[in-house]
Amino acid sequence: MPDTDTGVPGLTPGHAWIVPRMGLPRVCAKRAGDGDVTVAFLGGSITEGAGASAADETSWRALTEKYLRKRLDGRLLRCINAGVGGTDSTLGAHRLREHVLREGQVDLLFVEFSVNDGEDREESLRGMEGIVRQCRRLSPATDLCFIYTGAEKNLTSLRPFNIAVHEEVAEHYGIPSINFAAGVYGLIQEGRVEWGDLAPDGYHPNDEGHARYAQFLREYLDAALFAGKSVSSGQIRKLPGEPLIAGNYEHAAMLIYEAADYSEHFRIRKLRPNEPLMNWRYSTEHVFAEASGASLTFQVEGRGAGMLLLCGPDTGILEYSVNGAPYVAVNPFDDWCIGAYRPVPVLFPALEHYGELQVKGRNTGRKDERSKGTGLRILKLLTS
Repeated sequence: MPDTDTGVPGLTPGHAWIVPRMGLPRVCAKRAGDGDVTVAFLGGSITEGAGASAADETSWRALTEKYLRKRLDGRLLRCINAGVGGTDSTLGAHRLREHVLREGQVDLLFVEFSVNDGEDREESLRGMEGIVRQCRRLSPATDLCFIYTGAEKNLTSLRPFNIAVHEEVAEHYGIPSINFAAGVYGLIQEGRVEWGDLAPDGYHPNDEGHARYAQFLREYLDAALFAGKSVSSGQIRKLPGEPLIAGNYEHAAMLIYEAADYSEHFRIRKLRPNEPLMNWRYSTEHVFAEASGASLTFQVEGRGAGMLLLCGPDTGILEYSVNGAPYVAVNPFDDWCIGAYRPVPVLFPALEHYGELQVKGRNTGRKDERSKGTGLRILKLLTS
């Protein structure tokens, strides 16, 4: 990032890993007035607290919550942990309504997906822009802030691919961004830390790493919220009419599995305590069928549809059809399925225009050679 004046009191050219842009006017206005403050954290396992000795005490999310409680002078602070391990911005856009906005208006939303997003630039843009546009449409006063955490691919003097893509969205919408990875890289170059000492597995910070992340964010929040004058909530930037990319996930959502019609083969299940689960803190209630030909149908309005499956050691191969097209087989089984169940999104190819989608799905009765069964477990239906 350029080593230039930030234009924010309390931030210096040495804070080059901070790009303040339009700032946090909503929270500034709340700080100057009355009322409770709601802060949400949407991201992957690092936001959830992976690597910390106690996720709700020593993670960067938990430490930021403690900091805000102290600085907001006893004002009631409600924090929402919407971090889910292994999820990218695509699923984040689908999760936003249920895991964040269903609890009411949010004052500040931190978004962290720079490590989990892949190498597909357009898909990453769809996810990040979808989160922004959906949030500003459904909770228009919300301040957003992008967070970029460290990994080998992000620790470089050049702007890494995933961070560069997210910055396209941040710049277009005036969203501040805090580049934890760049902050860590600077410390490494100065000989003050080693990456392996902060994140032994190369991704998930230990307590020291989480504390470094929290310190980077505190330096921005000290300046943005407490060093200068409060900003009127009337200065909130309106949603631009033209998106960066057509087909972004502005209208993405997770729907309850009950929104579909199922054949008699399906049963409602929950994972048993002895069945291993990863990357999901929410209810495991789902519909399950293992018989060949077990089928479901559902209808949604949008450009795309899909399913959020609960995949694990006994997952089989399914197939789907949209609007009468030929069935397409999907094998969601991968190496992670061998050891535990976890949510796996299966998104069907999007249509060119918004409209009605008639979706059919069925169990093929076939399986990957590594799988122990032909199970089809559906947690949620997806629409975009």
